Amino acid sequence: MIEVVLNDRLGKKVRVKCNDDDTIGDLKKLVAAQTGTRADKIRIQKWYTVYKDHITLKDYEIHDGMGLELYYS
Repeated sequence: MIEVVLNDRLGKKVRVKCNDDDTIGDLKKLVAAQTGTRADKIRIQKWYTVYKDHITLKDYEIHDGMGLELYYS
């Protein structure tokens, strides 16, 4: 079980607990449940890399306590 911190740069930080074999799509669903935003309107990225929904957190080397950027489209 890992914890990922997502910052939307508007003053809101969301902490999500998930497994490292979850996909980015699963992470978006967990974030959507906490924020009230639809999962298909969420974009997760780090610097200029936009994460794809079907790839796992382990494949992106996302580990415990890592911070990601959260955007609403």
